Amino acid sequence: MSATTTTPSRVRLPHTTEAPWVRYTLIGIALVFMFLFLVLPLAAVFTEALRKGWDAYAEALKEPDAWSAIRLTLITAAVAVPLNLVFGVAAAWCIAKYEFRGKSFLTTLIDLPFSVSPVVAGLIYVLVFGAQGWFGPWLAEHDIKIVFAVPGIILATIFVTFPFIARELIPLMQAQGSEEEQAAQVLGASGWQTFWYVTLPNIKWGLLYGVILCNARAMGEFGAVSVVSGHIRGQTNTMPLHVEILYNEYQSVAAFAVASLLALLALVTLALKSWVEWRHEREIKAAADMPPEQPAPQVTPVALGAT
Repeated sequence: MSATTTTPSRVRLPHTTEAPWVRYTLIGIALVFMFLFLVLPLAAVFTEALRKGWDAYAEALKEPDAWSAIRLTLITAAVAVPLNLVFGVAAAWCIAKYEFRGKSFLTTLIDLPFSVSPVVAGLIYVLVFGAQGWFGPWLAEHDIKIVFAVPGIILATIFVTFPFIARELIPLMQAQGSEEEQAAQVLGASGWQTFWYVTLPNIKWGLLYGVILCNARAMGEFGAVSVVSGHIRGQTNTMPLHVEILYNEYQSVAAFAVASLLALLALVTLALKSWVEWRHEREIKAAADMPPEQPAPQVTPVALGAT
């Protein structure tokens, strides 16, 4: 008696019961909405930036104040994103893997920047570190500048961006559970080996997704940075603040030229986000298509790097 194998057929999703004209109408409304509120404004930015030709566009970007704003934006993101990366992973690990008193309160604190206006966040730092703030006299005595300087911009950016990585990882790590980590520890792996060889591969795509979102918000933040920067041209202006100053001075071509860089950064961020989602879905599909008779790879002390 021979055993036969059957190939699972593709699952067919049930068709909707709406008439075709209803579907086409909804799709048309969605496309019109995207064109009016997304594509058209984005096209207007590049059109206005190039309205006087490539020479004027390049001249606006070569201006010293523009370079200073670009450099400060990149520095702020380069400092804020790694710090939020460390905090986000630590907070997600603590909340997802352990039970302790005050866990819900910690989760609420992580969500606080989502509910507080960025302008209010900037005013908080002025209240704490400003000349008339709580630590202002002590900072003035020791010639330390926080507000209206680069450190204040970095602190405000960290505040408004630190939930992104943590909130991306917490549900992911909670869904995965802690069985694999416990198995690694039983096999003799240390805490660092468990994180590096077990936890990190499982959260890599969610971590990268959170980093992309955090970086996009850090480079485009306006409200909190506007309060603590002081708007000092060539020193404390980031790219969004520089765009505002140029536009208020009726230098529209220069303003849209710098804004086009922010738009390009947004498009790159969108492309990276789509690539991460595609790779993640591809890995999930590959795992789902794995034959049931093929055993999953086992975690061994050698694989964990244990000696």
